[in-house]
Amino acid sequence: MGNLAQSETDRTGVLRYTAFSSSPQGGNPAGVVLDASGLDEAAMLAVAAEVGYSETAFLVPAPGSDGSGREFTVRYFSPVAEVPFCGHATVAAAVALAERIGPGELVFATRAGAVPVSVVRTPLGELRATLTSVPPYTEEIAPADLAEALAALDWRSEELDPALPPRIAYAGARHLVLAAGTRERLARLDYDVERLKALMLRLDLTTLQLVHRDPRDVTVFHVRDPFPVGGVVEDPATGAAAAALGGYLRELGLVPDSAVLTLHQGADLGRPGELTVELRHGDARIHVSGSGVRIP
Repeated sequence: MGNLAQSETDRTGVLRYTAFSSSPQGGNPAGVVLDASGLDEAAMLAVAAEVGYSETAFLVPAPGSDGSGREFTVRYFSPVAEVPFCGHATVAAAVALAERIGPGELVFATRAGAVPVSVVRTPLGELRATLTSVPPYTEEIAPADLAEALAALDWRSEELDPALPPRIAYAGARHLVLAAGTRERLARLDYDVERLKALMLRLDLTTLQLVHRDPRDVTVFHVRDPFPVGGVVEDPATGAAAAALGGYLRELGLVPDSAVLTLHQGADLGRPGELTVELRHGDARIHVSGSGVRIP
């Protein structure tokens, strides 16, 4: 696999895929290094910085794997830091692997825990990956921290949707969920980068999961994710935050225990994508699905 991967990579040794879209012009681009053996942390960070995408995934065969060639240790780097888990780079890496070793079941050992990924080929010939998150949880945010987040965003508290209370949500990484009362408020995103970054570093947040629930369908959301701690103003499609949102909605009783949610993200950046979030009765984990395709 290493020779094949190397023959198809650019000069940085990175494959480039987009996740949560079947078009290279949509979704969220990610770098993928299918064999990162020999790369230390500094080298991975340097590669991710040169690629410039919100995340690059670095894979090595998992120690003690079953010999199937479908278990990997994965690390994720933004241009400026490592993150414990990244959903869109997981989808991108799974699709890249499926093109080489075939669709099927994979296991990614991440800093957040084991993440099973299933890849299928759809009737239209697209590859679609479903990741299974680590167990999610939510926690309250202190009033002073919420006030600081709103000030950094230049949002007013009365612009929030009172039906979806602010919470910090986790499903592999921590995200602050804030719900805008209108789609127009969500569309107007112009925040104080350094101020928000400072708050996020203090609270150990990976992104802010800014959402608006479609008033016509409670299972449809529009979402945006500022990501200044990763050196990126905004992430176009965010699988880890989608999983965290699914856990948040279920824990607070805002959706049924078993539900399929549709998240639209990236349209405000000109890179539309779609994320499917599935909640299954009796299963604490969250399942996030999306298409992926190589960027020429």
